Amino acid sequence: MSLILLLLLLFLLLPPLISCNTIILRPNTTLLSLNQTFELGFFNLSLNNFYLAIRFTSLPPPNLIWLANRHHPFPSPPSLILTQTGQLLLTHSTNNTTFPLTNHTNAVRLTLLETGNLVLLTKNGAVSWQSFDHPTDTWLPGMNLTTLRSLVSWRTPTDPSPGLYSLRLKPPHYGEFELVFNDTVSYWSTGNWTNGSFVDVPEMTIPYLYRFDFEDPFSPMASFGFSERAFENGVLPPTMFRVEPYGQVRQYTWSKQAGSWNMFWSKPEGGVCQVPGLCGGFGVCTGEMSRLCQCLSGFRPLDGAGWGSGDYSRGCFREDACGEGDGFEDLGVLRFRFGNMSAFTVKNRDFCKKKCLGSCGCVGYVFDEENGLCKNFNGSLLDFQNLTNSGSSGGDGDNGGGVLYVRVPRGGSVKKGFNRRVLSGVIIGVVAILGVVVVTLLVLVKRKGNERKMKKGLAEDGFVPVLNLQVFSYKELQLATRGFSEKVGHGGFGTVFQGELSDSSLVAVKRLERPGGGEKEFRAEVSTIGNIQHVNLVRLRGFCSENSHRLLVYEYLENGSLSTYLRKDGPSLSWDVRFRVAIGTAKGIAYLHEECRCCIIHCDIKPENILLDSDFTAKVSDFGLAKLIGRDFSRVLATMRGTWGYVAPEWISGVAITTKADVYSYGMTLLELIGGRRNVEAPLSAGGGGENGCESGEKWFFPPWAAQQIIESNVTNVIDKRLGNVYNIEEAKRVALVAVWCIQDDEAMRPTMGMVVKMLEGLVEVTVPPPPKLLQALVTGESFHGVRVDSRNEASTGGSFSEGNLEVSTADSESYTGNVFSPLDVNNVSIQ
Repeated sequence: MSLILLLLLLFLLLPPLISCNTIILRPNTTLLSLNQTFELGFFNLSLNNFYLAIRFTSLPPPNLIWLANRHHPFPSPPSLILTQTGQLLLTHSTNNTTFPLTNHTNAVRLTLLETGNLVLLTKNGAVSWQSFDHPTDTWLPGMNLTTLRSLVSWRTPTDPSPGLYSLRLKPPHYGEFELVFNDTVSYWSTGNWTNGSFVDVPEMTIPYLYRFDFEDPFSPMASFGFSERAFENGVLPPTMFRVEPYGQVRQYTWSKQAGSWNMFWSKPEGGVCQVPGLCGGFGVCTGEMSRLCQCLSGFRPLDGAGWGSGDYSRGCFREDACGEGDGFEDLGVLRFRFGNMSAFTVKNRDFCKKKCLGSCGCVGYVFDEENGLCKNFNGSLLDFQNLTNSGSSGGDGDNGGGVLYVRVPRGGSVKKGFNRRVLSGVIIGVVAILGVVVVTLLVLVKRKGNERKMKKGLAEDGFVPVLNLQVFSYKELQLATRGFSEKVGHGGFGTVFQGELSDSSLVAVKRLERPGGGEKEFRAEVSTIGNIQHVNLVRLRGFCSENSHRLLVYEYLENGSLSTYLRKDGPSLSWDVRFRVAIGTAKGIAYLHEECRCCIIHCDIKPENILLDSDFTAKVSDFGLAKLIGRDFSRVLATMRGTWGYVAPEWISGVAITTKADVYSYGMTLLELIGGRRNVEAPLSAGGGGENGCESGEKWFFPPWAAQQIIESNVTNVIDKRLGNVYNIEEAKRVALVAVWCIQDDEAMRPTMGMVVKMLEGLVEVTVPPPPKLLQALVTGESFHGVRVDSRNEASTGGSFSEGNLEVSTADSESYTGNVFSPLDVNNVSIQ
């Protein structure tokens, strides 16, 4: 009887135990953070593959920041359950599958925070589990990466399963980050952490962007995170770092006015073709996102379905077995990786070719005409990059110089039979004869109609006013630049090469290389620059618009860019030249802002874009980022992007960009010009302290110190020591004060470029400016608005939980008070 009563008691208690399981999410429902910035839900990413994911609620892709089940998608939306033991489960009623997300944690509540962190809380409000401890491909402010937490890319843009590329702390010392292919090949690194920044990421020292915190570097306990600094209006624009499916790590910042993500930073530089393993064996990177890779002639994709979905990593294979009838295809000068290589000296290229043909394992060869060195390659050839057309300088994995000849089948192997070869030969012969006739006729017709067609096409695009420019063919520019071999710089949307035209005049040829946007930028540049004539602006001589090729031809300036003269070990400029450069640059920018028919914002003012002719006259170059925006300064364009260290605070905050953004960049450049140094200094050599209180081995951000010295009337401390005392002190003071006015946080406080010219020329009195608050904070130790982030991802730092949401205290930003006069104040202007 007692046994029956006991069983009855257990039966009565069982339903309440089961009911303790809580369904957090059902299909077609989402969980929102407090201010609805983030949402947790089930999302169908490809072919009925459903994932539990967190995304920015109202922002477009890339908006997914975390996935729970990237290894195990469901065919339809499952349910998310929190069990009575505090375990998170994904359950699918149709096929009765269960996928645990966490262990048993004793948690009683699940909350999505405004940081994008999904947390499980105990009864006492302690965090028992959080998504920030299990990152996928995205790194957010407040999230910390450790030796056990790395970012792993998606497999393809539509497949979120773990891909081949990761960002991790580099073992065994854990003092730097590296990008790694397939967990084995490191292809980019930050350099070691040294007093507040990584050696090879100098932009980290720019103060008003983000605060980085590295706890226990160079140890297995290393933990690295970052937080955002708010701006004057308290704005914290959404931002994230993301390891892309094709191996680059990029930072995106949201621009509210543009309504789009601004890609603000990307490594490695030079595009996706710098990433290893992208196209697999015998695959060539094209750089075109619509079809990123293609197989060599005579090869086809090993995984056709994968190539169709954007996964090129398995590469290509030879369609036919090797045979005596094989030939070789000239691929030009390439950079590539290879498995095995044998090198020996031969008489000529024919001997090198025969040596390769004699072995089925030989897949290609390179012959150096100068020394007779023959290189035969065996196994797969990987990571092809065309140096003939790209202008790249080579690097690890180079073939050592010379043209690469890859072994390709000629009409199939011997085993496939004589009849097929004969038939193929007949067909090819007939087609070839017809082709020659047709091509000859087309060439004759095209030569006569090309220029007329180009002019008509340009006229339709509104290019009639610039038809006085010389129109070049791609072949002409290829010859002028010797196959694009003399790279002299890299501008906003392309690479610049030195060339010599048929009339022996030197030119700078800029080739646009941005996939998907090259034509738009080309048309913008030609239509806006073609008729601009000013002594302080680089002159456009002509252009090429042939098939997919977009090139601009500029005058060549003998003395290079201003950046050349800002290195301590480089040549120096006299004060007279510096003063003329300052005024000339200001006049060039002022012309773009105020005297052109349509206002042009340059968007990329920096020393690299200020060129010097034979007389050291300054000319502003590289309008690759310039945009026509009319006189409506409230409109910002989605594709604007500047260079870290010169961009104005409002740029990063996502508010509208005006001409005052160029003024800020000019002010930063002006500080470098008078100081004879870059704003971000490289680490000093070991042994003894550095100048200006900078410790040995420490990177140093020049503007905060310089601004303080200038405001305190210590201008001589800022002037380049290489000048000695040979400079005009009054001119130096004027230039220094103008620089600080230009870098004011509030764009309304900055002068126009027209006013800058008057101030530099002594036509307007230059008063002492207030300290720029963002820079002043670095000197005084003040803080800005923003969440204080613990380096261990502890969500409870400095706050407490209330109503399921984290309340975190913020530090108030101190405002500047007092009577401050801007150079724009007409009551403070006096004409001398």
